[in-house]
Amino acid sequence: MARHRIFATSFASIYPLYVAKAERKNRSREDVDQVISWLTGYDAAGLEEAIAREVDLETFFAEAPGINPQASLITGVICGHRVEEIEDPLMQQIRYMDKLVDELARGKKMATILRDGTVGT
Repeated sequence: MARHRIFATSFASIYPLYVAKAERKNRSREDVDQVISWLTGYDAAGLEEAIAREVDLETFFAEAPGINPQASLITGVICGHRVEEIEDPLMQQIRYMDKLVDELARGKKMATILRDGTVGT
């Protein structure tokens, strides 16, 4: 089975898109960093290093310090698929990240986005 091409996309190429989406809705880069850190366990230095190294999404998630155990509480539709029903673990993690940034851009409160404010970093 062929791997999905999104897996080879660099985190550095999608990160500015996440930031731009959030900023268009009056959210900040720091907000984007907070939700990505909550999901992956990366700190600010780790995110900057992943961007500088231009790691692909597969590597970004493989090297993540730790996926937040509450990530399974992320539900809903993103890109036409229910995130909780995605079978491929890597694709599900990518869609979790998409969903968190989408919730941020839609103006949800940070405590809601972070599933009751529990920070996993």
